[in-house]
Amino acid sequence: MVNNFHNSIMTNNRLYLHYLSLTGAIALGAILRFWHLDLKPLWMDEVITSIFSLGKNYQDLPLDVVFPLERVQELFTFQAGVSCSQIAMTLNTQSTHPPLFFCAMYKWLSWMSPLGTEWVAKMRSLPALLGVAIIPAIYLVNRIAFSKAAGITAALIMATSPFAVYLSQEARHYTAPMFLITLSLLGLMQIQRDIFERSRLRFWLWLLWTIINSIGIYIHYFFSLAFIAEVLTLITIIYHQKIDFALTKKIFIFLFISLTSVVISFIPWLLAIFNHVQRTETNWLPTPTFISPIYQTIINWVLMIIALPVENQPLTIMIINGLLMVIFFIWLGLKIFQGLSLLWKHNTTHLSTKTLLCFSIFVILEFFIITYLFGKDITVVPRYNFVYYPSMCALLAASINAKPKSNFNNNKLISKIVIISIISCTFVVSNLAFQKPFQPDRVAQNMNLEPATPLMLITGYGNYQDVALGLSFALALEPLRNVNTSMRKLDNFAFIKNQSNLPVFWNKLSQLAIPATPQLNLWIVGPGMRRRDYQPQITLAEKILCNIDPKQHYRLGIPYQLYRCNKT
Repeated sequence: MVNNFHNSIMTNNRLYLHYLSLTGAIALGAILRFWHLDLKPLWMDEVITSIFSLGKNYQDLPLDVVFPLERVQELFTFQAGVSCSQIAMTLNTQSTHPPLFFCAMYKWLSWMSPLGTEWVAKMRSLPALLGVAIIPAIYLVNRIAFSKAAGITAALIMATSPFAVYLSQEARHYTAPMFLITLSLLGLMQIQRDIFERSRLRFWLWLLWTIINSIGIYIHYFFSLAFIAEVLTLITIIYHQKIDFALTKKIFIFLFISLTSVVISFIPWLLAIFNHVQRTETNWLPTPTFISPIYQTIINWVLMIIALPVENQPLTIMIINGLLMVIFFIWLGLKIFQGLSLLWKHNTTHLSTKTLLCFSIFVILEFFIITYLFGKDITVVPRYNFVYYPSMCALLAASINAKPKSNFNNNKLISKIVIISIISCTFVVSNLAFQKPFQPDRVAQNMNLEPATPLMLITGYGNYQDVALGLSFALALEPLRNVNTSMRKLDNFAFIKNQSNLPVFWNKLSQLAIPATPQLNLWIVGPGMRRRDYQPQITLAEKILCNIDPKQHYRLGIPYQLYRCNKT
């Protein structure tokens, strides 16, 4: 009796420590995701999210007119009374994304209105919260697939992953589908356990799995890659495992119903998909070379576990940090391979390992198919790897716990990984790793080279993405110019339509009604323009003569050029 009492206390203590560890992982993940949430500037894609999530569209923006820079924040105010169907109609014609995330963002922001000066943090708070929700979800995946210990390890890795933290601090629809992909994998793991361990099929589980996949595709089109990979994984496992014919027949009936239900649920949005595929906004992805997708994929794997400052750093720092990342990745990769080998050989973990490996491989193959067959190199974009990151995280955690050594050695290994991950997260949060594309903060600093001189920012646009790009620069520039109260009322910005017809662009620019001022720094952002396309001299309205400054030409993905203007 005494022994039973003692064993009961020991069991309760272990359970207490187990769930305390899970709570700690969730808390740590929340701290990292909400830490300095508004520090980094909004970049082009986040501006697009903001416009639609606030209930607005591109017709609400001041195009082809001069607009005061100090009023740029007014464009990002919440517009009440907009329905989800209206947001969907806007996305159908002005974007290339399904509507559900933007509808959810709109509802989320309505609860936080008025947004005030902290609107950027509020915009990113929902993706950050969903990023936190992934932590207990991946815990459940590994708890079902492998063990409680593997579940805790997965939660810790997800909580401190620099890649996951980076996605969570983006005002974009990446953590939402990643959360649902994790839930879908959880359903898949339970389904395969039902089949191969209990020879049963539960209708409610398949129904829930189907609903999750239907919702996921309405959040991000790439979710369909995860769903297809799960279907192929299930078929592959059934093919290789010996199952009763009657059960196999029943499985394929359930699978057919689920697959058909997901496809039928997406029929109302099919016309929108055809419209989105043909839009020019999808043409920005580069055409791949033969080898580049392979090494880019490997680089993306490195960034999932360690991210040190290499972007826009001195060459010495780039080389040192790059080597450290490669060495750590190789060291950890060898340990992962050893652990996966053990998981594969062990009867109790073979099926779960095979399931997650098959899913990951199928998604990667889909990425290569899109890249090589359709000529759109999606491997160049690390954030798209959210599709299979949950399965990679689960396998990493399980392989660490598979080491046939003492718990002390395993805990030591986990501690090393978590410490490196937390260090990486500090670089991510500080905008030293996973820097924002087009670097709006750096562009703004370059443009603000003379704070005492009035400034005019002109962005040529051929599509609405160019408009969002120009707005990201204006948003980053406005706080810098706001310091000088005497100058800020003279600062303006404008968008001028430019569809590969430069004479028309320069003619429209010369006709803009720019407030008269003795001096003016005119910055022209020209997506698609070359350096030689910038005219050496421009005459603006009110007899303002602008001469190009050849020393102030920059290109960060797109070119921008300074003209120094004086009233004649």
